[in-house]
Amino acid sequence: MTESQDRLSEADGSSSRRKLLLAASTGGHLAQLHRLEKRLGASSDSLWVTFDTPQSRGLLRERRVVTVPYIAPRDWRAALTASRIIGDAIRGEQFEEAVSTGAALAVAALPTARRHGIPARYIESVSRTDGPSLSGRILALSHLVALECQHPGWARGRWKAVPSVLDEFDAFASEAPEHALRVFVTLGTIRPYRFDALVEGVLSSGVATDSTVWQLGVTSRAGLPGKVFEQMSSAAFDEAVAEADVVVTHAGVGSILALLNAGKFPIVVARRRARGEHVDDHQLQAAALIERTGVGVVAEPHEVTPGLVEHAARMRVLAR
Repeated sequence: MTESQDRLSEADGSSSRRKLLLAASTGGHLAQLHRLEKRLGASSDSLWVTFDTPQSRGLLRERRVVTVPYIAPRDWRAALTASRIIGDAIRGEQFEEAVSTGAALAVAALPTARRHGIPARYIESVSRTDGPSLSGRILALSHLVALECQHPGWARGRWKAVPSVLDEFDAFASEAPEHALRVFVTLGTIRPYRFDALVEGVLSSGVATDSTVWQLGVTSRAGLPGKVFEQMSSAAFDEAVAEADVVVTHAGVGSILALLNAGKFPIVVARRRARGEHVDDHQLQAAALIERTGVGVVAEPHEVTPGLVEHAARMRVLAR
């Protein structure tokens, strides 16, 4: 086992707690860092840096949190603003390490931590299956931080492999519900990217009913059957997941981890850059990873059929 793996395998309450600076953009990056919190050995006085969203308010209840303005992809001016806020927040405190799982917030937080004498570590997102993100490449060029990835296949040079957050789940078949299936469709909240193709796919399949719940983000639509939300609080999202027999989700790691933690076997549909649904195609990598690990099923928008929904309803996921 590598030194990096030893650090991530610390444990289960038996290892010493460490005061950390934990920084991540909301969505999949924050969800991964939150899941890694225990393995990193974070103490209760650790400080989190992120954006103010329903997800961050829900995940980080009762934790110390500093929020910074949202940093859009490649918005370096906003990253500089965040860097100043972080510098003010950590001045006068002692941290054993700064850790980030991305995205643009990592480029603001980790160099700022190093300027304050704090060792820094960047853990690349599990969705990056074949190489680092832009943030990862920038931090690698800076030579300021330790570099870790969750896929041994591209771990080389300064990039050290650590266990994947998705390695902690197993899927198994279960009893199918006897009632009419309740479907929850969540498209994520990344701005300004719509995901109309998935809405059309669900509608054309006929699986949407008056019991369907939609979380649309910026994909505003009128006349959808069921309950429609632009954004949901963490509690409302958890309730919708708990009540659903099947969840259809974009291939955002944050959404996927939340569903797996809740025991759901998701239908995962990746946003595509060519359709203007994301800044790049990293969701295709996340979807491929779900397919390989077998903890969900991957589909294109037109493949969300009644048969696929029935299959997903018979499956469950368990955290190890």
